[in-house]
Formats: sequence, C-alpha cells, structure tokens
Amino acid sequence: MSARTKKELRGILAAVTTPFTEDGSAIDEATLQAQVDRLVAAGIHGLVPTGTTGEFTTLSPEEYRRVIELYVKGADGRIPVVAGIGALSTQGAIDLARHAENVGADAIMLVPPFYDPLDLRTLKVFLSAVAESINIPIVYYNVPGATGIQLTAAELAELGEIDGVDYIKNTSDDAVGLAELLAARTDSIKAFNGWDTLTFFGIASGAEASVWGTAGVVPELAVEFWEALAEKKDLVRARELWKHLWAISDFLESVNYVAGIKAGLELLGHPVGPARLPILPLPAEERKRFAAILHNAGVLPAVAA
Repeated sequence: MSARTKKELRGILAAVTTPFTEDGSAIDEATLQAQVDRLVAAGIHGLVPTGTTGEFTTLSPEEYRRVIELYVKGADGRIPVVAGIGALSTQGAIDLARHAENVGADAIMLVPPFYDPLDLRTLKVFLSAVAESINIPIVYYNVPGATGIQLTAAELAELGEIDGVDYIKNTSDDAVGLAELLAARTDSIKAFNGWDTLTFFGIASGAEASVWGTAGVVPELAVEFWEALAEKKDLVRARELWKHLWAISDFLESVNYVAGIKAGLELLGHPVGPARLPILPLPAEERKRFAAILHNAGVLPAVAA
C-alpha cells in the first residue's frame, strides 16, 4: 500500500439523493449534476452519495458504481466526495471501496454488513480488511438501527486504532454516547454527527462535521447555521436558525426519510424523481405538513401541496 491520501472533512456534508427518471427505472444524470452544482453554490462543504439517503440498497451493481462516478465527476474537486459503501460481504465492500478510490472519491463511508449483526471482534476484522485494500480514509457508519451493532463510546473510539478508520458518522439518537465520544477528544478518530435532530447538540459539543440529509434540501440554511455556530460562535443566531432546521429535521425523522427528502426537494422546485420501491411517496397530508414547515422556515414562498 502506498501512503494514505487524506483531504480534510469538516463542516456540513450533505447526504445526497440518487436522482431517478420519472418512472424510477434509471439514474437521471443531468439532474444529479444540477443537484451537485446547487449544493456547491450554496457553500456545502462535502457530498455523501450512495448512503441511506442515496437509496444504495435499491441500486444495481452497475448503478451503484455509476452514481459514485457521477458525483465525483460532478464535484470536480470543488468539495470532497465521501462515497457510501455497503455490502453483505467483505469482498463486496472491498470491491466497491476500490472502485470509489479508483474514480477519485476522497473517502468512503462504510456501513458494516447489515443482516447478521457482527460482534466487535468480527467488525474490527471487517474494517481492517477494507482499510487495507484502499488508500483513502474510512468514515465508519455507526447506524445501529439498521445494522443491529450496538457499540459503546469506548468501543467506537477503539475502532480508530485501525489504520485508515479516521472518522465515525454517528447515526444514533444516543446523545449521551455522542457526548462521551466527543468529550474523549481521542486523537485516533473523529466523530461526526449523523442524527438530524442532534445536529445542534453535536456541533456545539465539538463535532467537526455533520453528515446531514436535511442539508441537501435546505443547503443555504444549513451552511448559515454552521457558520453561526461552529465558526462565529454566535449562539443567538444559531438558535434562531436551529428552530427551523430542527422542525425540518424532526419532520423527516417522523416519516420515511428518503420519501421526505425527495418530497421536500420537489416542493422547493428541485425534483429528483421518485424514491424506488418498496419506499412509497409521501402521503398528501404529510406533503402539506412539510410544505407548511418549509414555508415557516422562509424557504418556500407559498404553502403548496
């Protein structure tokens, strides 16, 4: 292995959708590029495709690789791209990770096999195998609700002892565990917030980044919030912004997340096609509720359903 390359990951990393054509049968490549350009123009600090928000579980092997390529090409070095990697076998994860590196991704966000939960020893072997196969950093995707792997803050920090596992995306509602992980200030691994309604708490507690699906819907609002809280330390302004961002995040956590994200983008005039089955479109009453929340946040001029 050659020396590991590393680009700093910091700020608001938007967990982005996979745009599909109207019937959901194919990737809408032009819309994907438009989405990238919109987020870059808004000041987003990084992109995370092919994660949960990117519907990676519904992509064919060819589509999965193509989406990663398109996001890297679309970003064109302007901001980092962290490719979501998820497979049910170690070799499958290695193959996807190598592809992400070969096409120019800056890092990968790696979810462990998510059918039969791994114990800590097995998880470490898995992470080590993938890390040894690539030269770009790994963000460990801690999402116990999907993987069944419940780790303590100390165990999560321990993963940083694996060369190449440099970050954690903590998609857990365990605020105490996140606080413990951030307070430890370990040099071996950095924790990013990944639970939408804990974003204020996470950044205020010292998280250097947030991987955030909401940021893909309202990127300007998310970036302004980061600037206020993390950069300017303006708690008063951050709280004002957070009232709206919390309402949006809370809504998305109350419905199917992907359906909610795609409905929000459509409401705001940036449609990215439907979610793929088995995910169903957001019901009309929920769209109306979301439209009102977006209107109150000042990003949707008129309430529409």
